[in-house]
Amino acid sequence: MQHITDEQRRIRLGRRHRLAPSARADSVVAVADAVVALHATDAATVFLSACARLSKAGVEPVEQALYEDVSLVRLLSMRNTLFTVSRELAPWVDASNARAVAAKERRTLLKHFEEDGHGLDENWLAEAERETLTALAARGRATGSELSAAVPALRTKITVFPGKKYETVQGVASRIIRIMAAEGHIRRDRPRGSWTSSQFRWTASDPWPTRATAEAQTELAVRWLRSYGPATEADLKWWTGWSLGQARKALVAAGAEEVRLDDGTSGWVAPGDSSPEPALEPWAALLPALDPSAMGWADRGFHLPSGHRAALFDRSGNAGPTVWWNGSIVGGWAQRADGELVWRLLSDVGRDASTAIEAEASRLAEWVGESRITPRFHTPLERELTA
Repeated sequence: MQHITDEQRRIRLGRRHRLAPSARADSVVAVADAVVALHATDAATVFLSACARLSKAGVEPVEQALYEDVSLVRLLSMRNTLFTVSRELAPWVDASNARAVAAKERRTLLKHFEEDGHGLDENWLAEAERETLTALAARGRATGSELSAAVPALRTKITVFPGKKYETVQGVASRIIRIMAAEGHIRRDRPRGSWTSSQFRWTASDPWPTRATAEAQTELAVRWLRSYGPATEADLKWWTGWSLGQARKALVAAGAEEVRLDDGTSGWVAPGDSSPEPALEPWAALLPALDPSAMGWADRGFHLPSGHRAALFDRSGNAGPTVWWNGSIVGGWAQRADGELVWRLLSDVGRDASTAIEAEASRLAEWVGESRITPRFHTPLERELTA
């Protein structure tokens, strides 16, 4: 069995995730495909993750891909989380994950209707969706608030978890819009405000071409292995949100090859992908909260020292902004209210590394300009740095 060391895993990460300067991409789509999917829970993360990997960083090429070319699209998919993927990959992500997420969202809302006891049902929901699409077609694009103003059904409120101590009254608009987006009938368009805003407008869209679920899961597993391999079954299960059985079937169908990792456990790589790779030039990176390189594995021990986790992750396991040196997480960074970028190193990396990190921080500050970045999930170190 081929042995792939942690050092080799870090070299692969720097090259395949487009983080070393010599590996940076010329297009945003190439960046997204390099990491399979960009986390999009925070609107700013898509831009920060992409620009860290672009040879020419800037807001404009990312906005062009998202809103003009629509070569990148946002999908509620893996782990019921919002991701941005290339348009070419989107049908595979839809069939492997998003379709199941959409079905679960619909079942959950219909269950709430039944528990509410005011006569709302599947027919009522279908009519509300038709009215929403009609209103959206008339406007071209609209925010959720604008759609609610135009469609009376979206202003309906229901009682959720009636009779329980956490009973609450909720509006249905966000849930209905979420389902319509998950099913591909509408998509997120340019937001109100700047590139850091999550107040998206919505526009009509066409559902993705149909793919068989098993075939799509195999395709996604192959792409993930090319970007994140070697990795374990548990890593694939965690990243996708699949069951362990689904992850194992996808690995078998993908023809994944077993390798030995430094800790003695088995990992998996794409077919024919077990050969050593040449070393990279020294590289530094400042990556945002929820960046794919920090969140791509369940076990991150090969690039995250165990003593750093408490400072850089919140209690739910969300990664905050991280500082990298040669494939390892060595600290964290933040942006203060006045726009200053600050960072703290948690590892002793030496003068050359500190100089490279400072240069990367300057590159980030230059294209971010006057914009302000506020992560949705705050980590202990990020709070300290911005205090």
